[in-house]
Formats: sequence, structure tokens, C-alpha cells
Amino acid sequence: MALFRRTPYYVLTGGLAVIFLFPLVWAATASVSPHAGTAQTHGWGLANYVTLANYQAGVGRYLLNSAIVSGLTVLVTLLASVLGGYAFATYRFPGRNVLFLLILAILMVPYATLLIPLYVLLNQLGLQNSLAGLALVLSMFQLPFATFLMRISFEAVPAELREAALIDGCGSVRALWHVLLPAVKPGLITVGLFAFLAAWNDFITPLVLISDSGKLPLPLAVANMRQQVMGIVDYGATEAGVVVLALPCVLLFLALQRYYVRGFMSGALKG
Repeated sequence: MALFRRTPYYVLTGGLAVIFLFPLVWAATASVSPHAGTAQTHGWGLANYVTLANYQAGVGRYLLNSAIVSGLTVLVTLLASVLGGYAFATYRFPGRNVLFLLILAILMVPYATLLIPLYVLLNQLGLQNSLAGLALVLSMFQLPFATFLMRISFEAVPAELREAALIDGCGSVRALWHVLLPAVKPGLITVGLFAFLAAWNDFITPLVLISDSGKLPLPLAVANMRQQVMGIVDYGATEAGVVVLALPCVLLFLALQRYYVRGFMSGALKG
């Protein structure tokens, strides 16, 4: 009887799993299957991945660029959102809610409209066509949501925990570092995961801000691999690039999914 009641749940979740996993499974299969116009013309193998590995500066270089940009984006986003979320959740100051709403209002601005002004600004700062400049821009796009999530994470922590740390002689910074940060670990991981996925998969921002082919992140390199020879696109190498792009995201999500869910539920469970 219990199994019968849960059947709709299993059908729904199974159907959603198939819908979301099918494109990835299809891309992985297409990357190793034989197809005319690709390096893998006969039998199943990894010839498309060899083509990807040898493309221009090499897939290792593009992976490194993406890793550097994603790592810097996560670091800057976490640092700024933790300090901002802690301040909004802990301190009372004039205009606090108005300032917080202004930060959230940035989410309503299409980020593509900001890229040209940011390109000019980075050029003036000497950060145009640099991985550090790209990471700063991507961090800026993540900060409104990250600050919101960190605020509700800190607000879900009992105020008595911070007060006890202050009574024991901790300053605000030590209380944050030694007491509150371990308590909001799910929120930290959720913010970091979101920032990583956004930076790792972003296409438009590096397309505008990066002009040096040696500094391209992997999504742009994969897009540039669609070389046409006599009207034929190398879909095999492109699919191999898609698999290489998706694999770190899938592994990270599977490893951190329990923290991801708890991070989103932290504000809902308050009180």
C-alpha cells in the first residue's frame, strides 16, 4: 500500500531525471560514436577527445583558464557575500533594508546590458582581456543572490550563539570566523557552487571581455571548435567538449547536493 502511494512520486522524479539526463547521455554517446565528418569515422573510440586535446593551445590550457576564472569568482563572491550577509543579518543601521533592496534590484537588470560599460571600465583599470578582470565581473553578477542567501543563512543561526561568543571574549571578526561560519556551512557551499557553475559555464561575458585566444575559457574554445570544412561541422569534437565542460559540474553537484539542499532550506527553517 505504501509503495502504491509513492508510485506517483517515483514516476515524476524518474521522468524528470530522464528529461535532464538525456541530453548529457546523448552528448557522451555522440562523442565516442562513429560519425562522418569527425575524427571518429569508424568504430567507437576517443578520437574526438584527441582532436579536442590538440585544438590550438590545447584543452588543458582552456581548462586551466576556466579553473582560474571559476576559482577567483568563487573566492571573491564568498568573501564579499559573507561580509555583506553578516552585516545585514547582525547589525542594525539606518537604511539597512533600503540598501538591501537596492542590492537585490540589481537582479532585475539584464547583465548583458552592463558588459560594454564594464568593458570600458576594465580597460581604464588595466584589467581588460585578463582572467582577473573577467572573474571580478562574474563575481559582481553573483553578489546580489549570494548576499541574499548568506543573509538568510546567518539569520537562521540563533542570536544566542554569537552573543555567547562575544561574552567569552571574541570580537565580531573572531565570532564570525570561529563560530558563525561553521554554522552556515551549507549556505557557504551553496553560494560557492552557484558561483562556480555560473563562472564555469558563462559564454557571453568572456566573449565580450576576452580577446586573446590563449586566455579563452573552455566554453568559448568549444564554440570556436565548430570549424566548418566544406560546410561540415565537427560535431564529434564539439560533443566531446560539451562532456568535458559538464563533467566537473555534475561531479561537484553530486558531491555537494546535501549541502546545496540544506543551504536553500536554511531560511525556511528559521524559528
